[in-house]
Amino acid sequence: MKKLSYFFVGILIITASLGLITNRMKAADGVKTQNNSLTIFNWGEYIDPDLISKFQKETGYKVNYMTFDSNEAMYSKVKQGGTAYDLIVPSDYMIEKMAKENLLIKLDHSKIKGLKDDDPKLLNPAFDQGNHYSVPYFWGTLGIVYNSKTVTRPPKTWNDIWSPTYKNSILLTDSVRDVMAMVLSKHGYSLNTTNQKELDIAYQDLLKLTPNVKAILGDEIMNYMINNETPLAVVYSGQAAEMTSENKNLKYVIPERTNIWYDNLAIPKTAKNVKAAYAFINFMQEPKNAAQNAQWIGYATPNLKAKALLPKEIRDNKSFYPDEATIKNDEAYKNLNPYWTGIYNDLYLEFKMNK
Repeated sequence: MKKLSYFFVGILIITASLGLITNRMKAADGVKTQNNSLTIFNWGEYIDPDLISKFQKETGYKVNYMTFDSNEAMYSKVKQGGTAYDLIVPSDYMIEKMAKENLLIKLDHSKIKGLKDDDPKLLNPAFDQGNHYSVPYFWGTLGIVYNSKTVTRPPKTWNDIWSPTYKNSILLTDSVRDVMAMVLSKHGYSLNTTNQKELDIAYQDLLKLTPNVKAILGDEIMNYMINNETPLAVVYSGQAAEMTSENKNLKYVIPERTNIWYDNLAIPKTAKNVKAAYAFINFMQEPKNAAQNAQWIGYATPNLKAKALLPKEIRDNKSFYPDEATIKNDEAYKNLNPYWTGIYNDLYLEFKMNK
């Protein structure tokens, strides 16, 4: 009986030991999986998929690629902390906002390669002086794309699109800041004004644009323009690059005093694999990779060595790589506090309702 008892005790010890070993192996596998993965939170279709495959092959990291459709949506997800994103791609004003709220890791420049290859005029921006929290990814302008077949007098300024010539002809990008930027710039006001009188004047003038507005849309603007369904649209330079490559009748104009925007790579405080995030930043800083990405996306690369690798017709195109004289009066968006963000949102919603 004792022998049988000893037998069962032995079985229990062996079973417990096996269970402990299994759990430890699972835990080890979990750590290994976590250390070998990189979770990227980016805009949709904002990287060449081949580069992700190349990065995985070169580094051994497995990339989990997730997308968002607005800075605000990205901000909410990061702040909620449900998913531990290792690398995110905020725009200029959002970098400023997230840094102030202690949502970003301060970057160690000694771990970043190739910053010296970036255009000096795109480094040390007002929204992140010293690039303590951000590395430039893409940049561009807000402007006007028009169809040269149907538009006989191309617009050159924001003021021009208020002309009755464009009645029921203009597509606007569905963005508070971009729509407000057009009219604020038209009046010579800052794109970040917090002067209520200036905002009221701008709003009243924006209402006068209503007869010319055919629709306020998202990315579908591109298809309308490519298919010659409308003569004019307010878009980002990268969208214009894709449109003009698809339809040779389309031309892009950068109005004097417009928005110059920057999208950036940043590491959130909740990142689980900071080492992998730095590895990806360095991978994207390599000129060959940055050039490949710029050609696939159609947006302007901040990397001067990458730009030199692009076809001449792209790198010399001042619509997409404007010179200093063209953009000297342009302005990046700044982070507005909740009160002024609400004012901008209210004015824009009222404008849309009048449409």
